[in-house]
Amino acid sequence: MLDIRWKAAVFICALIIISLFSWLISDATTALLIFSASLLVYIFNHIFWLHKLQTWFKKPSLKEIPEGLGLWEDVFTLLLKYERNNTFNQTQLNSALERFNLATSAMPDGLVILSSSNEIEWCTPNAENQLGLDLTTDKNLPIVNLIRNSSFISYLYNEQYHEPFKLKSWRNPDLVLEIQLIPFANNQKLLISHDMTQLEKVDIMRRDFIANVSHELRTPLTVVGGFLETLIDMEGAVPEKLKPYFTMMDEQTIRMRRIIEDLLTLSTIESNSEDPDNSEINMSSLLKSVQNDAIGLSQSLTKKEHNIRLQVDSNLNLRGSIDELRSVFSNLVSNAIRYTPTNDASKSGEILISWGLQDGEPVFSVQDSGIGIEQRHIDRLTERFYRVDRSRSRETGGTGLGLSIVKHILIRHQAKLEIRSELGVGSTFSAIFPKARILQLK
Repeated sequence: MLDIRWKAAVFICALIIISLFSWLISDATTALLIFSASLLVYIFNHIFWLHKLQTWFKKPSLKEIPEGLGLWEDVFTLLLKYERNNTFNQTQLNSALERFNLATSAMPDGLVILSSSNEIEWCTPNAENQLGLDLTTDKNLPIVNLIRNSSFISYLYNEQYHEPFKLKSWRNPDLVLEIQLIPFANNQKLLISHDMTQLEKVDIMRRDFIANVSHELRTPLTVVGGFLETLIDMEGAVPEKLKPYFTMMDEQTIRMRRIIEDLLTLSTIESNSEDPDNSEINMSSLLKSVQNDAIGLSQSLTKKEHNIRLQVDSNLNLRGSIDELRSVFSNLVSNAIRYTPTNDASKSGEILISWGLQDGEPVFSVQDSGIGIEQRHIDRLTERFYRVDRSRSRETGGTGLGLSIVKHILIRHQAKLEIRSELGVGSTFSAIFPKARILQLK
């Protein structure tokens, strides 16, 4: 098939030859008239088929593509091929889109695509059911207009999506959702909602069971501990040979009472769905008190005192619950003391407590020169009763619940625990708070 340009050139050349031949056998006027008339017919032919093409474009259909004549036959043939390919590709795309919709609809989780301005672009039926959305009416609306939960809005705009967020449904109070935001191309976000209702119910049953058992054990242990203390202190009540056994029983009773107290504390924190206090905390005063408590603990646990230093940005305060955060800071410092030996000639038992801004975020950290932790243990340190060295933990009076309490209190304050450690060198435990909790003093 000749190119359309060559066909047009051949036609023009043929017309010129015919006009010149007419000039030879007649005159120039006749030749010009023949050339002009033929050219006009050629132009009107193009206008006619352009009109046909324009008419077809208004309602394109494979069955109604004009056949055309001359050059236009090739044009419409190419258009027919293009339209067939386009129809085939469209069919393939629709089929793939239908399979994608079926796959996403079959997923138990809800999916929502948010634009860079947090407007709803698309969502699955499960997301509509779980989040109370309707794609037909809510498309291109900001999601904060539809999910009016202050904690969710803070989670959305804080742009710290490392941890999922739990959201109670306002449509069904018994429904608990886990929300996870995943940023992707063009500043868009993928919101995944997972139904956590059954897991939440099991977790509530577990917490209630632990709390109830702990409450029930507290009284008999108190009674047993009281009698043991009385017998040990009462002169002649216990034979000298048996006193070490009674002392051991008393120590284990005290340890069990500590575990129960920590279990009750952890249960209370986990079951508390209300936001923590948002009062101003004088960090200089609080950490000075924590340092004094740490010095007292160091004196009671070791023969040689630790060197406990304090570095505080006195112009930086924090908003939160002072009682809960005191527990966090004291826990981290006491752990540093328990796992930092002072009788090692190669180390001086250094512990540094610091508070200040790091990369624009308020950070409390405890750095020690202790025994350190292997990397394989770090991810599991905040699990209940997880111990790197069980025998050492018992010797130092640890319950195995301290870091779990720390983790849950920090989660309540939208903060996170970061642990860096090297075996034989020391560890650094850092509580990193969100910028929203900063209170900068002048």
